[in-house]
Amino acid sequence: MELDQIFIEKMIRQIIREDMGKGNGDSKQVDPSGVISVDPKAYTLEKFPFPIESDRVFLKDIFSQEESPRMGCGIMELEDTSFEWTLQYDEIDYIMDGTLEVIMDGRTVSSKAGSLLLIPKGTKVTFSAKGKVRFLYVVSPANWTEQ
Repeated sequence: MELDQIFIEKMIRQIIREDMGKGNGDSKQVDPSGVISVDPKAYTLEKFPFPIESDRVFLKDIFSQEESPRMGCGIMELEDTSFEWTLQYDEIDYIMDGTLEVIMDGRTVSSKAGSLLLIPKGTKVTFSAKGKVRFLYVVSPANWTEQ
């Protein structure tokens, strides 16, 4: 039997999802209705691999595509760094701690803890942090890494 890429990807996602429940997001409560409650502070973030792996950018998707097929959600953290990114999806960010700067065409939008930020699909930005910033992101569509 030959393994195809889709099958392998599904298996990897399953392993990641199972791993999330073991010491990384233990507070995830799933109701039979499909309602899920999580504590975003309970997640350990991983190095951000796109476009290059950085030792100052971390993230963790909170909901799997099986749990939330239309919207993605996760936590990102930057510390004294910046990186360029073109969003191929709509994104809303809730700044949990610190200040996130989003730079577009030489203009800067600064968002502090407690702020919401909307970045429309197609926007080319530089995400930047002086010090440490942690924020929750919500993206549509959910498969943002494939866009």
